[in-house]
Amino acid sequence: MIRCPRCRLEHPDREPGCPGCGFAPASIGGFPAWAPELAGNGEGFRPEYFERLATLEGGHFWFRARNVLIGWAIGAHFPRARDYLELGCGTGYALAGIAQRFPAMRLTASELLSAGLAFAAARVPTARLLQLDARSPPWVEEFDLVGAYDVLEHIDEDERVLRGIRESLRPGGGVVLTVPQHPWLWSESDRYACHVRRYRRGELERKLEAAGFRVLRSSSFVTLLLPLMAASRLRPATGSAYDPMAEFRIPTAINRALEGMLRLEIGAIRLGCSLPVGGSRLVVAVRDDAPATR
Repeated sequence: MIRCPRCRLEHPDREPGCPGCGFAPASIGGFPAWAPELAGNGEGFRPEYFERLATLEGGHFWFRARNVLIGWAIGAHFPRARDYLELGCGTGYALAGIAQRFPAMRLTASELLSAGLAFAAARVPTARLLQLDARSPPWVEEFDLVGAYDVLEHIDEDERVLRGIRESLRPGGGVVLTVPQHPWLWSESDRYACHVRRYRRGELERKLEAAGFRVLRSSSFVTLLLPLMAASRLRPATGSAYDPMAEFRIPTAINRALEGMLRLEIGAIRLGCSLPVGGSRLVVAVRDDAPATR
């Protein structure tokens, strides 16, 4: 179901407009736009980044390993999920991984900045894509599973986003989240990426519980590489201009080795380990009215 933002009437998601007041979302670039006034707003992210990311994600160790971790989390905790929503899908790289691993899943994905949607559509033409403010999702008990991968750190009102996610989920539905971790790692890289926070250990879990979720699993990742990450992020400034693409220009052999190290971490997580520290964090949770066992 969708709740009309104008008259608040709930009606089936696939109806072309609200049967009560006739409201229908605008269209930008052929995509439904629920927050058109924000479609070009670069406050939380810069639209010009999408083209760069679209060419780099597929070959970069961190994005590749994160996709493996996300796919495992979904398969392990929500094997029966059929209706999936991704908030802040960006260029659709994570969405494409999910589409490949779970071909029977019905995919819906949103992005605040309309510039990202064309890239996502090219990667996952079967997905339903729309422009949307993650703070105000219109759905009511529409999805089995919601994902947001390195999205919440861009949004001041992350607790509002979590409440909206809960309302969008059916009873028993769940959420898979990844976020950057450890405020002491804050650097120019975070500022360039338009982050507003790096999460403290336990912070996201507390916010999820306050929003009406029960946490099933939580673990750091990018643990083995944390010393390297800290050395890179926290080295003193040399006076030269910050180069945001430096982290992507990695020799092929080193890139493969780093991916291999992250896959070792994922293997440990799959075996039940919860890694205490790391540059990123994975959290899996369910609505608090979900059954105690799945």
